[in-house]
Amino acid sequence: MAQLSDDCFAFGGKLRQLNAALDDLAARLVPVAPIEPIRLADAQGRVLARDVTAPVAVPGFANSAVDGYAVRHADLESGGPTRLPVRGRVPAGALDVPALAPASAIRIFTGAMMPSGADTVFMQEDVTVEGEAVILPPGLKSGANCRAAGEDFGPGQLVLPAGHRLDARSLAAMAALGVREVPVYRPLRVAVFSTGDELRGAEAAESLPPGAIRDANRPMLMALLHNRGLAATDLGILPDSRSAIAGALVAASRHHDVLLTSGGVSTGEEDHVRSAIEEAGRLDFWRLAIKPGRPVAMGHLGGAVFLGMPGNPAAVLVTFARFVGPVLDMLAGARPVRPLPRHVPAGFPYRKKADRLEYVRARLVREGSGIEARRFPRDGAALISSLIETDGLIELEEERLAVQPGEPVAFYSYADLMV
Repeated sequence: MAQLSDDCFAFGGKLRQLNAALDDLAARLVPVAPIEPIRLADAQGRVLARDVTAPVAVPGFANSAVDGYAVRHADLESGGPTRLPVRGRVPAGALDVPALAPASAIRIFTGAMMPSGADTVFMQEDVTVEGEAVILPPGLKSGANCRAAGEDFGPGQLVLPAGHRLDARSLAAMAALGVREVPVYRPLRVAVFSTGDELRGAEAAESLPPGAIRDANRPMLMALLHNRGLAATDLGILPDSRSAIAGALVAASRHHDVLLTSGGVSTGEEDHVRSAIEEAGRLDFWRLAIKPGRPVAMGHLGGAVFLGMPGNPAAVLVTFARFVGPVLDMLAGARPVRPLPRHVPAGFPYRKKADRLEYVRARLVREGSGIEARRFPRDGAALISSLIETDGLIELEEERLAVQPGEPVAFYSYADLMV
């Protein structure tokens, strides 16, 4: 397995600001998955491992952008209509294209090669045909309705950079270049655990014993990982036991690139994940200056990277969207994409502490002729209802202490955060 760079974990145990931690990791982390070639048809969602440059010009020849008539602009009358005889016909795909004779026009179709000597195309809707001649209106600029050779991609131009996650648009670009095989990173292999004696999985009996709750985190994390094109393995629920957690993580580290846990990374007497990692591997930092989600751990165990998340579902979603997901992108070879917020007026008052990012779950509602963000009415990172009854997260900056109704706030939709 490929390893991380030697200095990528240089943080120590202090509370870290989110963006500083991500910037530091972006400079230090290297992909941990090997490169493999795959067919272009199979490349959807994969991460490009090398730059793609254009080997040829696209399009490879000057061609018409419309159905119409190709002419030499110098043959046109400046003060009124121009009448020219039509001396040929060029459909798309024609290989034998006649040169344009002086003071004449050639019937041409969209995508057809421009005849030698022609530099302008009139749309067929704008002209009048009279027998074997065409009458052209005045005012069309030279070069109109023509596509130049290489206007889409020039030879040697960078088309897609390494680290780009391939989508339908990317496949179209590479198909146009004649790319048949694509170098990509193997999907990152992620082992997913929940921790806690109180948790029960989906297979548990319909009636739970007192004190037990159903595990919502693993289904959510598996979906988030699959959205990123990662090879996620659900390895179940670990008990609140340092030795059991350490043993399971050591075993998983032999076959996975990343170990991802939820719960057990805080400082309570029954929070054993942190001590298990310190025992079996190395913990490099474990707190971020964000709310919800401060106890977020990162380290490594054997050849795998460890990422530990809080146990409350809303905190899991926030920390995955804003930290864990971008880190997984880096490890997978992908360039992390930080979504751009939408600035909307706040429809609520709010106060917060300094020196930490705070994420408020909110929905967007129409207010008069505009839109405002309204905060979920109840606090609590354990409330799954706060996720399904809102549209996204409001990000309040470290230095901000309060929000007043009507003030602009940065809103991130869940749709943007979950990819």
